[in-house]
Amino acid sequence: MSRGGTAAVSLLGPQEDRKDSRATEPLWRAAQVFRLATLVYAVSYQVASVSDYTRPTLSWVLVALMAVWSGLAAVGLSRNTAARRWLVAADQVVVVALMASTRLVSDQDWYSTHQTLPTTLWATNAVISAAILGGPWLGVASGAAISVASALVRGQIDLDLWRDATAPILVSVGLALGLAANTARRSHAQLERAARLTAAAEERERLGREVHDGVLQVLAYVRRRGTEIGGPTLELATLAGEQEVALRELISEQAAPSPASGRYPQRGDGDVDLRSLLRGEASTTVSVSAPAVPVLMARERAAEVAAVVRTALSNVELHAGGGAKAYVLLEDIGEEVIVSVRDDGVGFAPGRLAEAEAEGRMGVSRSILGRVADLGGTATLENAPGEGVEWEIRVRKQASGKGRA
Repeated sequence: MSRGGTAAVSLLGPQEDRKDSRATEPLWRAAQVFRLATLVYAVSYQVASVSDYTRPTLSWVLVALMAVWSGLAAVGLSRNTAARRWLVAADQVVVVALMASTRLVSDQDWYSTHQTLPTTLWATNAVISAAILGGPWLGVASGAAISVASALVRGQIDLDLWRDATAPILVSVGLALGLAANTARRSHAQLERAARLTAAAEERERLGREVHDGVLQVLAYVRRRGTEIGGPTLELATLAGEQEVALRELISEQAAPSPASGRYPQRGDGDVDLRSLLRGEASTTVSVSAPAVPVLMARERAAEVAAVVRTALSNVELHAGGGAKAYVLLEDIGEEVIVSVRDDGVGFAPGRLAEAEAEGRMGVSRSILGRVADLGGTATLENAPGEGVEWEIRVRKQASGKGRA
């Protein structure tokens, strides 16, 4: 819908029109109840005023036509059909025509000081229908047009609105109902979009689990056994490992929501769910645990945290020993996240990190400590020879504006 709503409605095809109307169905049904209630008032006004008419018989004929049209319009507008817009247009014409007929059944002294034959309250139905169909602009236009028609019929064209509240009431009704209709459409569209995104996310996660439980485990097994056997199978193991990594990255990308997707509530245009990035590292030897709700983090910072975890897991694979398993735990503590990477491998001897750095091997000093320092966070290492290694990385979700981060 556009802001005014009129142009959008006129461009909708039959299928889109029916889809759009589903959001406003409660308003349409309520409007028809109001239409029938105003008909009762109009008939009672006719009973009270018929003795003052110069042509009472004709007035009853016109009231009967008004009742018939009220029934037809109530039935037609309560149904979600392509004919609804034509009924709304006809409603405007019928209301103006019945207003003009007031001059046929009464003299000037009467119609210049009283309501028109169909009553102002009943005429409001046309404004309500226009507002629900086309939004506030069409509602205001309908209210203004019917107000002018009423003033012309009664011969009271002036700028003193305080003497006649017809125009302010009709225009206000058109504006209020039009805004309500547009709000209903936006809410309905957001609800449908959220439902579609949720269904798509659940399907991706289901497929991801099936792939992980089947293909990824087979690839990991081929890689491990091929490496153990060696010889001609080493090339097969290498290819299986490459495909395993590529498939994990693909699953991670499919699970990660884009900033503009609207899948999760976001704190900024560059926020992503850190859980999705870390779950891409899961394998038969790596277990990833994360909160049940999204952990939103600035995109660049999340990518750096994922790179730190990837480096730590690479060290586990290279140095923790055969059969070692790693465990990644993500915690959300408000403004910060804590990521723990623990393994049950052999650990390393005291002083080994300093020796590795002196030898030019910068995996820990640059890939882990350097990245965490750039993010303004802290990285703590606990090592127990024979029992494994544990990293605890603590960083803020959003850049604080201090330092390089």
